[in-house]
Amino acid sequence: MHIIVHNAKCHGHARCWSQAPEIFKLDEDGYILPGNIDVAAGNEFCASRGARSCPERALEINRSSDTAPVMA
Repeated sequence: MHIIVHNAKCHGHARCWSQAPEIFKLDEDGYILPGNIDVAAGNEFCASRGARSCPERALEINRSSDTAPVMA
């Protein structure tokens, strides 16, 4: 599972971080750091919950190994 990060959509609500701080890393202003996130086995539930909590849809969940993302 991967989380595709759309930094331009992030408004710094930090809801993803509040759901899973071990997965979603923020900068000092509360915006998600650039770069997609590879989710370790066993962390899928927390990662999915954090991605779905973003009101700006800045995080996409990709559960497959192909390139077609699944919207959060």
